[in-house]
Amino acid sequence: MYPAVLIVDDEATIIESLEGILSDDGFEVIHAFNGYEALKKIEIESPDIVLLDIWMPGMDGIETLKEIKKIAPNLPVVMITGHGTIESAVDATKSGAYDFLEKPLSIDKVMVTINNALNFRKLEEENLYLRKKSIEKNSITGTSPAVQKLYGEIMSAAPSDASILITGENGTGKEMVARTIHQLSLRPEQPFIIINCAAIPKENLDSELFGHEKGAFEEATSKNKGKFELASDGTLFLDEIGDMNINTQAKILRSLESKTFQRIGGGRTLHMDVRLIASSNKNLEKEIEAGNFRKDLYFRLNVIPIIVPPLRDRKEDIPMLVDTFLERLSNQSSEKKKTISEDALNLLVDYEWPGNVRELKNLLERLSIMVEKEHIDMGDIPQPYNPGCKPVKPAEKGLPLYGDDLSLAKKQFEKNFIKQKLDLEGGDLISAAKKLGTSVKYIKKIIHKLNENH
Repeated sequence: MYPAVLIVDDEATIIESLEGILSDDGFEVIHAFNGYEALKKIEIESPDIVLLDIWMPGMDGIETLKEIKKIAPNLPVVMITGHGTIESAVDATKSGAYDFLEKPLSIDKVMVTINNALNFRKLEEENLYLRKKSIEKNSITGTSPAVQKLYGEIMSAAPSDASILITGENGTGKEMVARTIHQLSLRPEQPFIIINCAAIPKENLDSELFGHEKGAFEEATSKNKGKFELASDGTLFLDEIGDMNINTQAKILRSLESKTFQRIGGGRTLHMDVRLIASSNKNLEKEIEAGNFRKDLYFRLNVIPIIVPPLRDRKEDIPMLVDTFLERLSNQSSEKKKTISEDALNLLVDYEWPGNVRELKNLLERLSIMVEKEHIDMGDIPQPYNPGCKPVKPAEKGLPLYGDDLSLAKKQFEKNFIKQKLDLEGGDLISAAKKLGTSVKYIKKIIHKLNENH
């Protein structure tokens, strides 16, 4: 299918000339003699690009361009004029024109501009597709009233540059909310930088945030850019800001108010343009009363408050979440997607989920590895999710014997040992892997191998 070009010009000779050249090059050509006709053609014909004359009677080119951008914001428009001035070029660019050509037209330049515009549109469409996939991947899954309310808050907050404070229990998906806001913001192509304030030692946090110059302190053997600098023009997500020490809070506040900062050990003032999103699982108002959090910083961050609901308040979403996680786990392991019985699913819906969505995800990852068959039944659901299931104590776990096959017995012992550790860690694969001194990938590999042999 050849690209369609809409030529809008009140001079018939210009249209005929361009139509002949473009048709010979394989383009489908549509024409209109004024802005009103052009808008109708765009709605009916859906062209891939518009060549638009600025000087036309009635609705001129700039007015037409503005109307085009309302009905087809991603449609590339190239402006054409015989009276080109810097002012008209600036007006056209501000109104969303892709490029600007002057009469008499250079055919070579026309062809280059059209091809560049079409390639640009293709790239934009690819970026929109990737953004959509990223939003789908990172967004909160569910159709419950609580999630629909959350979606509405995200959609309202995203286009603004105001600071956002996301609160909610551990495991509710605060980072996912922050990522979705970034993807829907006016900065989606810019960096999204995360810093976990709870995971970085107090003495290192300032350097992580603001960066440092070489020699600023003993360990500073080279210059280091901080997260504020790395997030320039994008979004900085301060995760678990309630754990940030009071001195760093003061520095953050000064930087937000002045929109400037300095690297540690540096004298140069750096300007920043960063959209700030913070999160906390703590009640920051109580932290303020206890003297652990600055009231002025709280108000500076809490311009747009977003509360992420716990899983127990959106239990109707659990079946959809279970299906989503089993699908993702199947894609990751390249194995057939496991199914789950209605009785087993009802157990998961009835559970209170103190660890929220993260706990549900951990359980399903564990079941996808440990359950050898393709269907997860009620009996496969362990304690505490299944009150009717007798808990298996480590002392009760015996080593199955396989005749004189020592190798198989060792492998079975390893599987049982991993199962035991997963039970003790509540099904958290990452935590179990750390305790065992190995990786999640290795645990999955061992159990998958054993499942294939039985």
